[in-house]
Order: sequence, then structure tokens, then C-alpha cells
Amino acid sequence: MTISVVIADDQGMLRAGLRMVIETEPDMNVVGEASDGVEAVAVARRLRPDVVLMDIAMPRQDGLSATRALLATPDPPRVIVLTTFDTDDNLFRALQAGASGFLLKVSSPEHLITAIRVVAGGEALLDPAVTTRVISAFAGRPGPEPPPEVGELTPRELDVLRLMARGMSNSEIAAALTVGEATVKTHVARVLMKLGLRDRVQAVVYAYESGLVRAGGG
Repeated sequence: MTISVVIADDQGMLRAGLRMVIETEPDMNVVGEASDGVEAVAVARRLRPDVVLMDIAMPRQDGLSATRALLATPDPPRVIVLTTFDTDDNLFRALQAGASGFLLKVSSPEHLITAIRVVAGGEALLDPAVTTRVISAFAGRPGPEPPPEVGELTPRELDVLRLMARGMSNSEIAAALTVGEATVKTHVARVLMKLGLRDRVQAVVYAYESGLVRAGGG
């Protein structure tokens, strides 16, 4: 199956570079481009790609509001936000907007291709540096009481959620808990189902917003 991609960025040279990298892959095809958020929403709604690469800082409509608009439509595409870490506030708002992937614009071509495949496959991907930034953004904030639905999680599921929030992959969680990776995948799926979350990006946001994980703490 070919993965269809739309690139939304106000820099033409960057769009051309991303297109060149993506179209070297036999299972990927760039079906459209956009130079601002308004155009990104219109192009994505018309072409219905599998994945949208979305810059944050764009004219007319920024990538954050464009992401929210796209994800509010039926059967939305998966969105990977491209960021230069302009502000921690923008980064966290991008997480809250519901994007499934986050990459630095200086990420390697290999990392970009991996991210597109992971996100197109229904998973979520956080650049480790992004997770570190999220943790820093919560430093010093008072932690709320965990919501009632947290009580539905088993102790092991809570462990998995906390480790996900620290940016660990399934294999890293498996090593930390001394269990098999298949077991971790099962726990992750149950955590998402019980908490009504779409993917592990939402799980990271949830863990910090609910006070289950705090910067510098467990």
C-alpha cells in the first residue's frame, strides 16, 4: 500500500527537500503541498492523504489551529508536526491539538521516513527531545489530583503509562519492567482503551495533565 503525504510549510525549498526525500521511497507519494494553514486544511480535505507534515509557524493560519481543524473532520489524516522549538507553549499546544508525530526540522531523512511509516500505521511517534521539552514545560506546575478513571488501571498499567510519559519505547519499557515486548504492547493498548486515548502522544499529555507524572519526579 502506498502512503499518501501532504506537505504544509511556508518555505518552498523545505517543501521541495521533503518531497525529494519522501519520493525516493517506493511506498510513499507526495500528493499535495500547502504554503499556509488555510491551504493545508483545504488540500488535505480535498486529497484525503494518509499523513500531513505540518509546520507550526505559517501565515494566515498556523499549524496548530490547522491541525485542530483537520482532526475535527470525519476520518482525519494523521498529522506529524515539524517544529524548531520556537516556544515551549507552542510545543505543548501542538501536543494538545492531537498530532500523532513530532519531529525537529533538522531530523535525519531516515528519521522522517520512519516517522511517516509509524504514524501511517496507526501508531504515534515523539522525538525524544520533544518529550524532554514537555517534561521541562511542566516543571514547577502544581500537580492536580488524578481523575477517577485512573483507578481502572492496574498497578502494572500505571507503571507502563508513567514510562510512556518519560518517552520510553515499548522495547525500553520491556527492559525496565523485565517483561516481554508483546506484554508491553498489550498493556499500552489497555491503558489507551481504559482512558479513552487515541495514541501514546495523548497518553503523554494525559499523564502530565492528570498529575500522574511530574517533572523531576515519579
